[in-house]
Amino acid sequence: MTRKNLQVFIFIILSFCCTARTLLAQNTEPVKIDPKPFDDNSRHWYGIFDKHNVINSHEDQKRYLPTDVLKIADNILLFQKVNGGWPKNYDMFAILTGTQVDSLIATKNVLNTTFDNGTTYTQIHALAIAYSVSKAERYKAAAINGLQFILNAQYDNGGWPQYYPLKKDYSRKITLNDGNFEGILKLLKNINDRDSLYDFIDKKLFDKLEKSYQNGIECLLKIQIKDKGALTAWCQQYDEISLEPSWARKFEPPSICNGESAGIVLFLMSLKNPNEKIIKAIQSAVGWFEDSKIFNTRVETVKAEMMNTSYRKSTTDRIVVVDSTAPPIWTRYYELGTHRPLFCNRDGKVVYTLAEVERERRDGYGWYTYAPQKVLDKYFKWQKKYAPDENVLMAH
Repeated sequence: MTRKNLQVFIFIILSFCCTARTLLAQNTEPVKIDPKPFDDNSRHWYGIFDKHNVINSHEDQKRYLPTDVLKIADNILLFQKVNGGWPKNYDMFAILTGTQVDSLIATKNVLNTTFDNGTTYTQIHALAIAYSVSKAERYKAAAINGLQFILNAQYDNGGWPQYYPLKKDYSRKITLNDGNFEGILKLLKNINDRDSLYDFIDKKLFDKLEKSYQNGIECLLKIQIKDKGALTAWCQQYDEISLEPSWARKFEPPSICNGESAGIVLFLMSLKNPNEKIIKAIQSAVGWFEDSKIFNTRVETVKAEMMNTSYRKSTTDRIVVVDSTAPPIWTRYYELGTHRPLFCNRDGKVVYTLAEVERERRDGYGWYTYAPQKVLDKYFKWQKKYAPDENVLMAH
């Protein structure tokens, strides 16, 4: 072998070894269940002692690591109810005691099942991960039961309530609050897009889920608020029959809600080959976000004397500060018809400044948001691809 050939041979061997190491590193990356989608549930479980909970956390409650996939999945099976759904505000990563396990098994028939706080659709995704690495039928069966729960809970008009079986309170409303609607649609989109994680779904179920997904999108387009003759954004919740914006809790009035709307628009922007209705919905919402910007405003959290209430303990307060260097901000709620930023107390009284909100709600609820900026940041790339002749921001 000549010197030149030897150099070429060594180069090929080294390249092969480098590629092999890269592939090996990729293939040995541990499978994980991301704890972030479960954060709301976990935070509530550890932060609030709820007498209605089947089990409450202990001071020394240990947690599984995200890589403990099958142990977490077995927890998820324990919390799943007989109707296929899950209750909210528990930690799926908790290392449960024997007594806690027994209590969960004994209350399988208590159907306090919900989509609130990232519940049910998040558990289904985690079970799909567990099945992908173990091929254990129990995870597949539980995920399919969860998907059937989603189908059963959906209204004929395409929306979903917060709880199912339905309750007599506001939770029966079509709910966008806290990503309820958006989270379900994201799961169904992954399935509809043939994500290999869900290859275990047979054609019969896939077809039902595809129809559910399309009906959900159609419902979103129907309930986008048309105010002063123009489409704006969305409310947090809607009457399940009339599809009109509706009250939820007494401090959550019918209004244009920018926080939840931003998540909905980002979801719609993720759709490939959107039709004219979807493009119009996005364009209208982007124009609304631009028009509803609030300038020269910053919200500060400040220390305050501890205050105990029947709802929560408060140790801080929030104040609005004039700041010419502050980036644009939005309020959570805008009044229907007037488009004035609004706030609300627990008694249902609408006010128009944060200072008029009682302290417990003032520092205990997200009255301002930067979420629409995420939409505006992504808009130009989306617009060039799907609406190249109409940049709505140029007209505002």
